[in-house]
Amino acid sequence: MPDVSIVIVSWNVADLLDACLRSIAGGPVQLVGPGRQADPEDERLAVEVIVVESGSGDHSLEVLERYPWVVTLPQAENIGFTRGNNLGLRAARGRYLMLLNPDTEVLDDALPTLAAYLDAHPDVGIVGPHTLNSDGSTQSTRREFPTFVTALFESTWLQRFAPPGVLRRYMLSDRPDDGTYDVGWMQGSALMARREVYEQIGGLDEGYTMYSEEMDWCRRARDAGWRRVYVGSARIIHHGGKSSDQVEARRHIYFQQSKVRYFRKFHGRLAGETLRLYLLAQYAWQLGLEWLKGRLGHKPALRRQRVAAYREVLRSGLRSE
Repeated sequence: MPDVSIVIVSWNVADLLDACLRSIAGGPVQLVGPGRQADPEDERLAVEVIVVESGSGDHSLEVLERYPWVVTLPQAENIGFTRGNNLGLRAARGRYLMLLNPDTEVLDDALPTLAAYLDAHPDVGIVGPHTLNSDGSTQSTRREFPTFVTALFESTWLQRFAPPGVLRRYMLSDRPDDGTYDVGWMQGSALMARREVYEQIGGLDEGYTMYSEEMDWCRRARDAGWRRVYVGSARIIHHGGKSSDQVEARRHIYFQQSKVRYFRKFHGRLAGETLRLYLLAQYAWQLGLEWLKGRLGHKPALRRQRVAAYREVLRSGLRSE
């Protein structure tokens, strides 16, 4: 049995996937998979890699042929991030299960460091690393769970007017990047969980197309009594949103739908519906502003693009299943 099963859902990011797999292979781990068994005399972490290839139209399958130790689960179409991860989790054999984005690179001993922390702290269910941007700066990935007030400001055009304490508490911006401490949740570019957590709470909620699914997962882990810990001594690079960038026209919809779903699920129907209507009102206001700026001749092409995107958001109603 592997120590860690890494699940990667990939869509049209062949070159980034190649770099990700090379970074795993170059680390202090032993790779197991098709035709490769763990060596019991090898003390290094035994790592299985599962790639759910989600119907890419690029050369991703050719890239995967270079890594015969990878368990490849090819799909006929893009099945989405949450469904893809759940498919990979069901196939995983490791005692620890890691969700890893294809646009990441694992640095140094990040995998053994995360696994060792879980080994040493049996009450911890999920851990996440210190994440860096492509330029080496820190990418903010650690969070507390949002309050309703947080949701009114975070990732809206009113964010710059939020009371300082609201976002500081939510984003844990006063905590050290290289520290190790309990958090509410961590972004899903890299999360390692115990198999017991997965068996107890299940996989990702497939009602989320993308965004907030990892917050939901960590919330369910918390409600089941598991700690979630940010381990700043483990580091990865996350090049950031390369798959989601390809569906930018619907990114606003997915993000806000997921936020509404989370609040309806954990804070009640009234909170979810109030938030949905509030967000729609914001988009209607923004649409009007962008239309007016376009009429005044200020960057008309950009204004048309934004007006079209905001109209699509309003047509969606930000409703989810």
